[in-house]
Amino acid sequence: MLIMISKRIGFMVLTMLVVSILLFLLLEYSPGNVAVKVLGPYSSEEARQLWLERHGYFEPLWWRYGSWLGNFINGEFGDSVRFRVPVSEVLWPRLWNTAILGFWTFAIMIPLSLILGVLAGMREGSRLDRIISVGSIITTSVPEFASTVLLSAIFVFGLKWLPGTSSMTSGFEVKQMILPVMVLIIYDFGYVARMTRASMAEVMTTHYIRTAILKGLPYRQVIMKHALRNALIAPFTVIMLQINWLLSGVIVVEFFFAYKGFGALLLEASLNQDIFVIEACAMVAVFVAVASQTIADIGYTYLNPRIRFT
Repeated sequence: MLIMISKRIGFMVLTMLVVSILLFLLLEYSPGNVAVKVLGPYSSEEARQLWLERHGYFEPLWWRYGSWLGNFINGEFGDSVRFRVPVSEVLWPRLWNTAILGFWTFAIMIPLSLILGVLAGMREGSRLDRIISVGSIITTSVPEFASTVLLSAIFVFGLKWLPGTSSMTSGFEVKQMILPVMVLIIYDFGYVARMTRASMAEVMTTHYIRTAILKGLPYRQVIMKHALRNALIAPFTVIMLQINWLLSGVIVVEFFFAYKGFGALLLEASLNQDIFVIEACAMVAVFVAVASQTIADIGYTYLNPRIRFT
């Protein structure tokens, strides 16, 4: 187990290193473009040259990459062009806000989707199965920008129960979290529910489940002790992938509700060519993606000890 974990961590570090090289070459290979993005298109050539010299851009490429990577490891991402402050002062609060949004989304969505998926898979072809399947397909077919408008029209302008923005200007408010969380749950729970349903239906047709039922074991015991653990392997993969989607794929929801999260920060940085914020966001997103998949691989071995990664 320890050897497997060490290999996965080593693979994670190697992946991060390769991505860092590609990101550096993509965004900082041309020092002149970096200076223009930082100082603006109307800056003088002399000012650009002085900025490049002060920040070491006339050094060899390998030295610049090593210095750039070392600063990233130490948490020094540079200064934001848009916000005029160190990137870390903007990045970490925004990342924490998205973590809060993700926590409440997952806390409601995962139990809901797993329960519905298991119930549908246990009774494949039944009326309950058809209702859950149709509901899952309909909700996942509606994109976030459509559901945000629809829910806002109902709960903000129609019933006037909820605020239309979630900017949290006067501190954290639960009411401002309801609509963003609702949109994400409606869009996402269908994926997990459908995957759980398919996996559970497949497990229920296996020989060892049928044998356990024919031997007279209590149906509840067969489901909870034998079927459920194997049925959760495929949904576990989907759930871990949702972490990556939630981190950088909630741009529409955060922008629509003026929620100051990671996705909205990435959009603002892209629109304003804030190169150092883009680099920091990209590295954080890649780290979360690789780390979540490493956790998923390790989690497989607990759900099914026969699975081993070499």
